Amino acid sequence: MSLLREAERCIANQGTHATLNAFITTRQHSGPWLQRVRDAETRRTQGTSKSAVDGRLIAIKDNICTRDLPTTCASNALDEFASPFNATVVEQLENAGAVVTGKTNLDEFGMGSHSVHSRFGPVKSLRRDRNEESLSAGGSSGGSAVAVATTQCHAALGTDTGGSVRLPAAYTGTVGFKPSYGLISRWGVVAYANSLDTVGIMGRDVSSVNDIFGVLNRPDLRDPTSLSSFTRSRIDANLRTPALASRATSPLKIGVPIEYNISELSPSVLCAWSRSLAYMRRQGHSIHPVSLPTTKLALSAYYVLAPAEASSNLARYDGVRYGNSISDASPGDYIYASTRGVGFGSEVKRRILLGAFSLSADAMENYFIQAQRIRRLVQHDFDTVFRACQPLAFGSAVKNMDSEKNGIDVLICPTAPSPPPRISSFMGNETVTSHPHAYMNDVFTVPASLAGLPAISIPVTVDSFVDSGDVALAGIQIIGQYGDDRLVLKVAEQLDGKRL
Repeated sequence: MSLLREAERCIANQGTHATLNAFITTRQHSGPWLQRVRDAETRRTQGTSKSAVDGRLIAIKDNICTRDLPTTCASNALDEFASPFNATVVEQLENAGAVVTGKTNLDEFGMGSHSVHSRFGPVKSLRRDRNEESLSAGGSSGGSAVAVATTQCHAALGTDTGGSVRLPAAYTGTVGFKPSYGLISRWGVVAYANSLDTVGIMGRDVSSVNDIFGVLNRPDLRDPTSLSSFTRSRIDANLRTPALASRATSPLKIGVPIEYNISELSPSVLCAWSRSLAYMRRQGHSIHPVSLPTTKLALSAYYVLAPAEASSNLARYDGVRYGNSISDASPGDYIYASTRGVGFGSEVKRRILLGAFSLSADAMENYFIQAQRIRRLVQHDFDTVFRACQPLAFGSAVKNMDSEKNGIDVLICPTAPSPPPRISSFMGNETVTSHPHAYMNDVFTVPASLAGLPAISIPVTVDSFVDSGDVALAGIQIIGQYGDDRLVLKVAEQLDGKRL
């Protein structure tokens, strides 16, 4: 298909699927950007394309700054904020010839698991059976996921703090990739939790995700968390040892974390997981059970650490430096309190309060410091089971026990414990109801985020589920050692698009 025809189809689908609420802002249907697609088509014909994404329409999550389109973070605190610059990832895509087609809907400031905490209304996912009731698109990058799933764009960028790219991918049948922390620049991304935030990539297949990763995987001096060229070379050298280099031609050792086989795991997800492992075994790879004992504590630690960082980051939206000032506050009122009370939604307020409490003098030792210790244990669990060593560790921590001999190459596990719930199960009369179960959806995605590891969710279709003749679709997650992103993508390609 020509680039121009693909772009026109994406634009047409944006109108067809407008009720799904995937986009907050879109480009006009004609204009200079369409000429950029035509120019890319000419370059493709001449064999001089700038990159694999030259002329492709890419959607951008609306917490990533764009100069030509407003950035809102789906919040009243940023009402049509016009950024004076593009985020580094947007700049890199445009330099590679990609065309930004619009800004996608999300949970306010990225805080949520279902993309319903938005001032623009919830994102809705297409139902795959005769029941027309809308399903959750996952969160917080639900708009990006639905835009990709319904071909409203070629691919999309999201952000992943505790699973916000992978969970929507699992719920919508798309591919969602969270790279190793620090590989992709976060400069120009509105922060939620700095030590966890990662720009992620969503596409309909692993190949398109891989193409975009190749464009964005660059150091950025403007981002203090971006890995330098020297550190990237050190990571590559760590993966070129004889034992690890042989993985290109020899079978892989695939780990199965026993702690992920929880009682809440739905039969359809369990079936997709077991059949995925059986398929990989038929390809010649070996399957090995491993233990990650701190997994059961990871979710609790995450919901202490992330809100704590969020409460600090969002303090700047005070109506003086950033955010919308409440100018009609009566004498004696506090502009700061009024601004934050009107600007933030209920879920953001809830997490700010939770974070502020865990950082208070009386609670810090019992909550925040303990959560940091758990995070270190989670990282240690992963380092113990992987064959590749942690490239950023020093001294005795660099080598785990006989890692290159006994360790595994990647982990394969579910992305979410159950299929997507109905939106009506947590929304009534246009009001979102808070429920503890909403936070449990991230139980399988949070551990990799705490450790900064690369992880990807791919859709796996299971035919004749439990001999009932039904078809089940589940997200299967592949996790690798820090810096081993290419291996994660390689394994994902082997499972991509498979009906098992």
